[in-house]
Amino acid sequence: MQTQEKLTSWIDAHFDEEVAFLQRVIAIATDTPPGNNAPHADAVAEMVAGFGWSAEKHAVPAQVVHDYGMESITNLIVRRPYQAGGPTIALNAHGDVVPPGEGWTKPPYGGVIEDGFIYGRAAAVSKCDFATYIFAVRALEAAGVPLKGGVELHFTYDEEFGGLLGPGWLLEQKLTRPDFVIAAGFSYNIVTAHNACLQLEVTVHGKSGHGAMPETGVDALQAATRILNAIYGQLPELKKIKSNVAGIDSPTMLVGRIDGGTNTNVVPGKVVLKMDRRMIPEEDPVAVEAQVRALIEDAVRGVPAIRVEIRRLLLSRALRPLPGSEKLVASLQKNGRQVMGEEITAQGTPLYADARLYGEHGIPAVLYGAGPRTVPESNAKKADEKLALDDLRKATKVVALTLLDFLAVQGKGSSTGLD
Repeated sequence: MQTQEKLTSWIDAHFDEEVAFLQRVIAIATDTPPGNNAPHADAVAEMVAGFGWSAEKHAVPAQVVHDYGMESITNLIVRRPYQAGGPTIALNAHGDVVPPGEGWTKPPYGGVIEDGFIYGRAAAVSKCDFATYIFAVRALEAAGVPLKGGVELHFTYDEEFGGLLGPGWLLEQKLTRPDFVIAAGFSYNIVTAHNACLQLEVTVHGKSGHGAMPETGVDALQAATRILNAIYGQLPELKKIKSNVAGIDSPTMLVGRIDGGTNTNVVPGKVVLKMDRRMIPEEDPVAVEAQVRALIEDAVRGVPAIRVEIRRLLLSRALRPLPGSEKLVASLQKNGRQVMGEEITAQGTPLYADARLYGEHGIPAVLYGAGPRTVPESNAKKADEKLALDDLRKATKVVALTLLDFLAVQGKGSSTGLD
């Protein structure tokens, strides 16, 4: 039996076990906020111990986490070293999730299986790839061929807040320095680039007053309305800016949350806006932040007794292809054709992810994992998030075969010429 066939046959033989593993990973809530995610990491560490693996637990100090707005973060590294002389490939998936929200017809943490799909929060983004990556590595090691280099599994818990205390923490603390990274993605597309993201919290300060005598107050909501009009008035101009990266169109900007006021009959003395500005790879994040801040400040300039505070929540840079990423793409596409029976595209995405942090450290990274062709198909971050079990099976095979390409000792399996 050929090595590739051994890999794929092992995955088929252990697929029920893989699905059961994913159900266990989904069952432990990691809603962020509030972001109490250390218990999930502890559970995953115990699960992989059942495979004979040791997971290093890297807890971010409590005060750092609390100052960041979360409750607990423990990131995991599972190191699988082989013979010397090969590259180290990191596989990264994040365990933190957005809260379930309303409208579910299945329990969000039930891992319900129905009509070939598994349902649950993070079934598609990205707890599924805890299973994809673990079982791909298990299949690789079960094939019994000599391997060189190593694999690191990075399970992190801060993607929803930007990743600085997830992969960013592992990299800044010099706990890891892989040669290549595959991060969680979708089965029918390899993401080679993604947008940058700026998130700001804008606090508009006025003065509360009795609703029957509004002249005694300073209406922060009226001032906030001027800011909203300025932000949304910029959208036609942003549409004119086009990216040269396939899969990425134009910059976007929106206000995703508004809080303010104390009661129906009180002039609102404070309003807080939280906004999101996505930047195409060609834009300079520093320049964009300066432009957005000026836009906000100019909107209320001269309004009596109004004060505005602008606090940066996130400034993430774009993911851009680095030398070496083309080797990942070539191997994933080759194996995708074999497993999927179709061409796997490689392009950019308007989303942003914490994979960019590896790129900022000069490590070539792409996104690839279990999932459908498009984000909307999976209901990611919406009610009834789901993953086709067949896509989980196929993605696991593609990742396992790609690891074989990079890590098999020459002459003992497939090769990409990386020896």
